[in-house]
Amino acid sequence: MINRYLAKKAERDNPPAGRFIEVNGVRLHYVEHGTGDPVVLLHGNGSMIQDFECGGLVGLVAKDHRVIVFDRPGFGHSDRPRSVVWTPDAQAELIEGALGRIGVSNAIVLGHSWGASVAAAMALKYPALVRGLVLASGYYYPTVKPEVVAMAAPALPIVGDVLRYTLSPLLSRLTWPLMMSKIFGPRSVPEKFEAFPKEMALRPSQIRASAAEAALMIPDAFMLRGRYADLKMPIVIIAGEQDKLIDIDTQSARLHADVAQSSFRRIAGHGHMIQQTATDQVMSAITEVADASRALAAAAE
Repeated sequence: MINRYLAKKAERDNPPAGRFIEVNGVRLHYVEHGTGDPVVLLHGNGSMIQDFECGGLVGLVAKDHRVIVFDRPGFGHSDRPRSVVWTPDAQAELIEGALGRIGVSNAIVLGHSWGASVAAAMALKYPALVRGLVLASGYYYPTVKPEVVAMAAPALPIVGDVLRYTLSPLLSRLTWPLMMSKIFGPRSVPEKFEAFPKEMALRPSQIRASAAEAALMIPDAFMLRGRYADLKMPIVIIAGEQDKLIDIDTQSARLHADVAQSSFRRIAGHGHMIQQTATDQVMSAITEVADASRALAAAAE
């Protein structure tokens, strides 16, 4: 009862800031700012629109572009029907449908962490839609990750439902400082991140979405691992050199080797949350992709 009350309170304290669109029966929440060539931002596991907003990336992109940011299914204020296995491919299809409804047929797509898998899936499935990619702090190839088993527990039928309404929110609150230290390390958590709605992330519904994506992490990487060479658009891969969550040599560096036209930016002194701690450099990566895609379009005319 306490967890249900706290979840409802979090939603009252953090009402939707954007608009809703329904695609294939799924209600998606998104925000949109600025004008110009479209740029789509896709957040990582456990996160939501406010990550990009409080970090300042939305404001930077909106200066010269039309920026569209989605709460991915199950996060923030977006639905996540349990009848669907929300793989990167399934999410790519949903977001493509949403973009079509709001008049976007050609965009640069940035994905952070789990969102990078969705961005890559979009580019593979809809190459005419994605004219450029920025892949930040992503996980692209399967590796042994024993911690995924514990992280995925709240997604289990019955047992997971009991956990996410009882122990999981409590444990998540207790371990929040340690988790933040790991994902932001070696940098400290910036003051601007205080605007991130922590209590929204600790709702039972979002805990389940996070657990489900943890469970899908390795299988999805296994499915996508041999397809990256098919990506032909301009791509910038960007990652913090001291990422404590994902080994960038076996992930981002390997992806760079597999995708001939990609460039790779290793950000020294930064960890997993580069969209927060190295926001200007992430914006620079978006600009690089935008310039390269415009040059390709001009050459084709």
